[in-house]
Amino acid sequence: MTKTLQVFKSRGLYKNLICNGRSHHFRVSELFQPLSVIPRNAKLKNLEDTSLSQKLLVNCGIINSRSNGMFALLPLGQRVIDKLTAIIDEEMRHIGAQKLLLPLLTSGHLWKKTGRWESTGEELMTTSDRHKNEHVLSPTHEEAITSLMSDIYPLSYRQLPLHLYQITSKFRDESRPRFGLLRCKEFLMKDLYTFDCSEAAASVTYNKIGSAYDRIFQRIGIPYLKVAGDSGNIGGSLSHEYHYQAAIGEDTLLLCNGCDFSTNATLVSSSDDAFCTRCGGQLNKTLAIEVGHTFLLGTKYSAPLKACYQNDKGKPELLHMGCYGLGVSRIMAAAVEVLSQGKCIRWPWILAPFKICIITPKVSFLKRQQGSRCIVLGGSSGTCR
Repeated sequence: MTKTLQVFKSRGLYKNLICNGRSHHFRVSELFQPLSVIPRNAKLKNLEDTSLSQKLLVNCGIINSRSNGMFALLPLGQRVIDKLTAIIDEEMRHIGAQKLLLPLLTSGHLWKKTGRWESTGEELMTTSDRHKNEHVLSPTHEEAITSLMSDIYPLSYRQLPLHLYQITSKFRDESRPRFGLLRCKEFLMKDLYTFDCSEAAASVTYNKIGSAYDRIFQRIGIPYLKVAGDSGNIGGSLSHEYHYQAAIGEDTLLLCNGCDFSTNATLVSSSDDAFCTRCGGQLNKTLAIEVGHTFLLGTKYSAPLKACYQNDKGKPELLHMGCYGLGVSRIMAAAVEVLSQGKCIRWPWILAPFKICIITPKVSFLKRQQGSRCIVLGGSSGTCR
């Protein structure tokens, strides 16, 4: 055992480098990490559409741009996503949520039934098959999951509340993709859908999910803001947003300097010289990146799609729903945007693709000519803490 590993063992850290009795290691020379080297005199275009996180993630071989608004997630980036997914999965298990996988394509007639085919506008990506059937490349899956619940009736009231979630690619036809993973055409999102027997029960579930989201962001370790949100095209009676403060943020938030009230500026008629409705304090503006959003939907989707449960009298009643999103790939990019400076990329400790890099000593002229050998150690997703 090398001196370095002996030190780790003496400090009780060696066990973190061992997974199932085997050390998981990679040589740096073996990692697929295509670096982007920009010539000194190169003229760069569209700098106003490029963020710090985009430059760092591309230049450091974490992601790779494949076309306008489309990015490949490279092995180091996948390790970050795997670790973030492990945190999300753990917190979802804690509240009894079950993971599933819905098709990326949703039948267009479902979106027409809920009215979102028209209201979403040009951002909605659609396609038709050879039989002229219209489909949506889903930006969210409210229609798909509600249709599933409608088709499996009768669902007993004893099976409620029900929490179902997935982590999949979503699509949005952005007119102007920018800032890398912060505003792109395909992105990775975690979406959770809840089903309850009443409005009161759905409110209890909403608060429980909110607490789970708080724990997720607390574990990531970056200061975040939770504000009253705009329900927008998804709809519902109550909404909250999760944000990281950043100069390139596209959302304007209003924060009270006298109490803990905070809201998205879109909910205030005039954000100039606005005052808190709770304590009368001044509302201060800040820019932020939205990384999560929760909605209390009521029967907005269950009514048009006829998604019901069977009550204790054997009669059908409409399900009361909630939906809860986390921008998984956006959280990765926003973390880099918030923490990094200049040319140095910084990760939250819990999401770092690798935590330890060991450089062995040079022991001979031949090895000195070849350069030092660098071995990176780290556990697989969920085991390297």
